[in-house]
Amino acid sequence: LTSVHTGRKLISSSCAAIAVESELQAGREKGDPTERELRVTLEDAELWRKFQHITNEMIVTKNGRRMFPVLKVSVSGLDPSSMYSFLLDFVPADGCRWKFVNGEWVAAGRAEGRGEGRSHGGIYIHPDSPNFGAHWMKAAVTFNKVKLTNKVNGGGQIMLNSLHKYEPQLHIVCVGSRHRLVSNVSFKETQFIAVTAYQNEEITALKIKYNPFAKAFLDAKERYDVTTDLTHTQYPCLWTVGCSELSPSHSPCTGLHGPISSESLMQPPNHGRVGGAGWPPGPTHSF
Repeated sequence: LTSVHTGRKLISSSCAAIAVESELQAGREKGDPTERELRVTLEDAELWRKFQHITNEMIVTKNGRRMFPVLKVSVSGLDPSSMYSFLLDFVPADGCRWKFVNGEWVAAGRAEGRGEGRSHGGIYIHPDSPNFGAHWMKAAVTFNKVKLTNKVNGGGQIMLNSLHKYEPQLHIVCVGSRHRLVSNVSFKETQFIAVTAYQNEEITALKIKYNPFAKAFLDAKERYDVTTDLTHTQYPCLWTVGCSELSPSHSPCTGLHGPISSESLMQPPNHGRVGGAGWPPGPTHSF
């Protein structure tokens, strides 16, 4: 019986190894050991552009709120055998504070700076980090667990100032004896204004239409025989909807990775569009 049990374990381990090898093969086929052919592509770009066209908004709460649309990228041209970490931060898209007036967003003064008592910041480390280039290239890299907050809570979430415009920026870091920053990439389609409740009803309608986790609001609308014109329908509780949850805004959130330092990072060649992100001071993080 012991021999049979051991044999089954060996067969199971062998099957798992074959499955992993098969998955990584797709990544190897997209690889380039020199990294000269590195390419990062935004997934769901057309959906992002729908939101960008009417100025996207993302909810920030004390306990953190997930993003929708979800930031997702496809990567090719990494060294399949090298180890990389994927990091995400949010840089100011301009120097303005914004307000929603008469159905549109208008600049309303200077943005709050780091020296004015409130700051934005935090770097989100993708939970698969660090991992082989083959792993990152085998399928789209999804940042579906990022949470945005407007309070400093120490939970590893991204702290943003409400009514300010931000642009997510992706950092790809080659890890080893000496960390090397391979690429900074950002996409204008992903810019948004941080809000504590949606201001534009058209944004509300798009969130309901395309976010599968907001379908409960459509069901409630039908039950109570509310008008079918989403563009002109108000949903006062929609700001509690996250990317993958319908919990109340006061619900607890799972902690994410904390901010890191990049004191030892080497600057990369110009891959993508390089933004002006600042790396927060602190102890070196093993990403």
